[in-house]
Amino acid sequence: MDAVDETARDDSRPAGRESVRSDPARGELRIHLGAAPGVGKTYAALCEARRRLDRGTDVVVGLVETHGRARTADLLDGLEVLPRRTVVHRGTALSELDVEAVLARAPEVVVVDELAHTNAPGSRHGRRYSDVEEILAAGIDVISTVNVQHLASLHDVVERITGTRQQETVPDEVVRAAEQVELVDITPEALRRRLAHGNVYPAERIDASLAHYFRTGNLIALRELALLWVADQVDVALRRYRADEQIDEVWEARERVVVAVTGGPESLTVLRRAARIARRAGAADLLCVQVLRGDGVATRDAGRGAGRDLRRLAKEVGASFHTVVGDDVATALLDFARGANATQLVLGTSRRSRLARLADPGIGARAVAASGAIDVHLVSHVEPAADGRGADDDAGWWPRLVRLLRGRRAVRGWPAAIVLPILAACFGWLFPAVGLSTDTVAFFLATVLTAIIGGLVPAVVAALFAGALLNYFFTPPLHTFTIGRFEDLVAVTTMLLIAVLVAAVVDRADRRAAQAAQARAEATLLASFARVVISRSDPLPRLLERVREAFGFTSVAVLERGPKSSWTVTARVPDDAADTGRDPAETDADVEIDEGSHLVGCGRTLTAAENRLFAAVAGPALLALRNRRISAEAVDAARRAEASGLRTALLSAVGHDLRTPLSAIKAAVSSLRDPELALDPADREELLATVEESGDRLVALVDNLLDSSRLATGAVTPHRTTVGVAEIVDAAVAALPTAEVRDRVEIRSSPPGEPDEVVADPGLAERIVANLVDNAVRHGGDGPVSLRTSAHADRVELRVVDRGPGAARDAELFTAFQHLGDHDSSAAAGGLGLGLHVARGFARAMGGTLEPEETPGGGLTMVLSLPRAHVPRPVRPVVAGAVS
Repeated sequence: MDAVDETARDDSRPAGRESVRSDPARGELRIHLGAAPGVGKTYAALCEARRRLDRGTDVVVGLVETHGRARTADLLDGLEVLPRRTVVHRGTALSELDVEAVLARAPEVVVVDELAHTNAPGSRHGRRYSDVEEILAAGIDVISTVNVQHLASLHDVVERITGTRQQETVPDEVVRAAEQVELVDITPEALRRRLAHGNVYPAERIDASLAHYFRTGNLIALRELALLWVADQVDVALRRYRADEQIDEVWEARERVVVAVTGGPESLTVLRRAARIARRAGAADLLCVQVLRGDGVATRDAGRGAGRDLRRLAKEVGASFHTVVGDDVATALLDFARGANATQLVLGTSRRSRLARLADPGIGARAVAASGAIDVHLVSHVEPAADGRGADDDAGWWPRLVRLLRGRRAVRGWPAAIVLPILAACFGWLFPAVGLSTDTVAFFLATVLTAIIGGLVPAVVAALFAGALLNYFFTPPLHTFTIGRFEDLVAVTTMLLIAVLVAAVVDRADRRAAQAAQARAEATLLASFARVVISRSDPLPRLLERVREAFGFTSVAVLERGPKSSWTVTARVPDDAADTGRDPAETDADVEIDEGSHLVGCGRTLTAAENRLFAAVAGPALLALRNRRISAEAVDAARRAEASGLRTALLSAVGHDLRTPLSAIKAAVSSLRDPELALDPADREELLATVEESGDRLVALVDNLLDSSRLATGAVTPHRTTVGVAEIVDAAVAALPTAEVRDRVEIRSSPPGEPDEVVADPGLAERIVANLVDNAVRHGGDGPVSLRTSAHADRVELRVVDRGPGAARDAELFTAFQHLGDHDSSAAAGGLGLGLHVARGFARAMGGTLEPEETPGGGLTMVLSLPRAHVPRPVRPVVAGAVS
């Protein structure tokens, strides 16, 4: 066969991938990945099943699609094939994998074809990979197949290449989690020959397939996608192995080019040069790295625009952008390159003088000396730095000296370095009787205090200054820089040496304390972020607000990649910010949350320490984003379940409640039209009344159905105005179907002088009252139905009171398609069970409420509360003697 190598091999491990089983009780998943339909992945899976069967393994076939291919079907001979489960959907019988049969049979290995398949509605799981997951959890090994076009990450890419949209996809994580992935591949020419010979599709599909999906260019592109995807998984396995075995040496299994940039203008030149080197090396990975020093300053202070240009160029040339932290730039770069298993390192170097190179050889020279197996390219450039020096000077002696002189502790230490030795000299002058040893201790104390206040460099200066003062004023011969006695020379020299050593120790302890304090602060901040994620149902907006406050951004957002590689804003703080709805490369701070999602900030550039902390926020942000996604999926699932339940109830209810009046109308009309049936005027009038009553009932049912649909879709838009409750009640009672029903209604108006005007939609309010009265008449017994109005503060309440059997406190009065005491509306008479459901929906749409109460003495009272039109102002008590 062309698709796979049929030579003998060990099936326990795939080529290039280490098999890892974290749970011994869990089954292993082996996937045959095909570049296109027809390459032979199902054939390869069955060949593997037969090999395992020949070795004595208990193998069964759970489901295999042969697609009418004879050679594939022949491989099923001798294999146990489990029966499939039949699912009837819309009158069509569909066969699916019988998971229960597989679990009951409990083989060692089961073959399940087409991992990305979508199961028929009503199946155990929605997708076949979920079936496979359940089988694996039971400790059964699975051999499955999938095509590269079904991988979720490549779905849009395949659509652009082939012009065909795949309806079924499988998450990449499912395939990546497999212990074994084997690529099944043949050349495009061989696949087209197989298709032309009828070995893939029936004859009627061959010409169209060859002219469209199976064009040579399409197959080449699909083959490259499959090869690259598998190569990435092999590379992940290689990196995992190197990390587990702690291997630091470079293995040149794949070309990787690391280019170091500073953010200055020369960075664009160096990056372009590195991109050309990567292209000449073939399909080499290009990694763009910017080194930040531990003090939070980049290797070159770059402008905000330059950083954006650099990130944009990195994206254009296909490079991934990384930031690493390290005081020694050369060491940090080489550590990163070795960690990425890079084979080449590209550095920029300026044209410096020989004197400058003697003082400091530069990053390039130090990188070459320590590079080992990594090839180092030095790219010269002419762009000078702001101070006239090149980028290669960034870690040299001069910048380090400038940093030492400009540090905040050093600035505080310079006055101490001058004043404290002078004070020690004054002590010696004021007390001339003390000996040289005491004067030495005084100067030594001055040096130590300077180290505590200002750090190492001011302490060294203080030690030299103190030594000079001690020598000149207190060491014989006086007022000269000559030391006459050897023991005095030893004392002064020892003081200088001890002072420098103590200053260095104090400075290091101070820096360690500062780092510990910073670590505690960062831990506290991350803990607060974690609390936000844990304590809120939708923590993402609050988390972004906390991030914005903590880092001083003007705006923070979560961006997600859309179907056409465009970026959309998932969440943003503040909501009206306009500077975060763009590419992450154009923002001031960017960290990848997961594949296709980034946390970005705008407003200021972060230091190295802040960058590390900002990167750590990706963890809580990922949890918050997943929380939002899960909540949205849960809401969507609940909505679908509710809609499904409503549809089921509607079909059940319509079957009874609409058929009854239609049957009555048909029977009455048939009797009226029957020429052989002699009807007197009274009978004819009764039949016509039946037609009219049934028609009114149909109109009411259809109105309720339409209203319920409008409420479900949020299409109810009330037109509020000021209207009297009496007008609403009179219109609703007048619309009742018969005079007999209207006579049962008792209307009790508000007390004289009490306003009863409300802010409501008159039409909707009338419908509410009509439904309430109709419900009370039908279910409230034979007694009267009372309507009472009363005003309370800013609300007007209308009570519809009946004296019927009432309802339990936990009764579901407002559930659609359900009558009191029934769970199937088809069993009830007189409606779809939508009256109270629609009434409450209309009340809420107008800002009102509808709640049930127990009628004193028995019965049910429905209380409609609506906003009052004219709310009386509270009367303020008049206090004697008050001045207005």
